[in-house]
Amino acid sequence: MNRAELAAAVAYRTGLTKKDAAEAVNAVFDVIVDTVTQGDKVNVKGFGAFEPKIKQARKARNPLTKEVIDLPRTVVPAFKPGERFKASVLDNAVTKEK
Repeated sequence: MNRAELAAAVAYRTGLTKKDAAEAVNAVFDVIVDTVTQGDKVNVKGFGAFEPKIKQARKARNPLTKEVIDLPRTVVPAFKPGERFKASVLDNAVTKEK
């Protein structure tokens, strides 16, 4: 499902127009990105949490040249699914197995 399909599904479930649903979906994503970019966590109970994760500086090896390089400290976005979300996916995945 892409962003347009997500907006269409939201419009169908809420009775909003597709345009209004698309604006709402985009606004939610924008708020999540802005909040995590500022170093804060977005926690949606039952769904999951979006947060910045710090990867410490480390040494790595180029597998082709075997050269050791220094990788700097970086901050990456992370998502941790909530218990209800994980349980729902697990329950549905088990019923869809062949």
